[in-house]
Amino acid sequence: MNATTAELQPIPGRARRRLPSLPGRGLTLGYTLLYLSLIVLIPLSAAVLKTAELGIVEFWEIITRPRTLAALQLSFITAAIAAMVNAVFGTLVAWTLARYEFPGKKLVDAMIDLPFALPTAVAGIALTAIYAPNGFFGQWLEPLGIKVAFSPIGITIALIFIGIPFAVRTVQPVLENVETELEEAAAMLGATRLQTIGRVILPTLLPAALTGFALSFARGIGEYGSVVFISGNMPMRTEIAPLLIVTQLEQYDYAAATAIAVTMLAISFLSLFLINLLQRWSSVRTGQSVR
Repeated sequence: MNATTAELQPIPGRARRRLPSLPGRGLTLGYTLLYLSLIVLIPLSAAVLKTAELGIVEFWEIITRPRTLAALQLSFITAAIAAMVNAVFGTLVAWTLARYEFPGKKLVDAMIDLPFALPTAVAGIALTAIYAPNGFFGQWLEPLGIKVAFSPIGITIALIFIGIPFAVRTVQPVLENVETELEEAAAMLGATRLQTIGRVILPTLLPAALTGFALSFARGIGEYGSVVFISGNMPMRTEIAPLLIVTQLEQYDYAAATAIAVTMLAISFLSLFLINLLQRWSSVRTGQSVR
């Protein structure tokens, strides 16, 4: 063995060091941590520190008030229902946009993003006008005993409206990248259309659908502008948690407002953490890369 060959041999007992593919890792990582700290961590830490000024007994008394519990329950339940609706029907909309050609497709595709651009207050006023007892849809639903405006149903509809883009835009790129050859191969092997959808397509779409659900759920929890008009803001009935926080701030009860906000933050973080674990499990199960 010559000297050149010996130099190429790995040194026993020493692990190979994998060099980064691009330079500047330390600089970009430091910038990322600094940016997140200034924009996210410091404001959240300030809220937690403000809550720490309360005693445990006082904090528990605030978050267990019947009005607080009713507002938290309404916010999380309506946000979860709206997110589930968006996950299902958003996937269907994404499927239509990704797989079919029809007149006006570009117009429909552009309409999906309208809730992003439309001010939430304008959306709330429009939905209230439509679903009020004398509105376009409300005048037909009221005789049937279905009250949409100023009820939890109206809150759910508003959250569906502002959350649908998240579900569509997370699933649509995945559908566009799914190779149709997989469906053709399944059909050649004797699979029915339902079997192809259930065993080939849906497992591929599940991680993206869960991401859309999580984004829609997170947006719905903290939504204020579009909900405050259609909810009616009746305590113990249609009062959402963000509105209760604003009410406490208007009454200069900053401690109570911060306590409710931190409680929402903790529940939201736990919910999204569980959803991310489920998404990771589904990604590993379907063989997709997870980072």
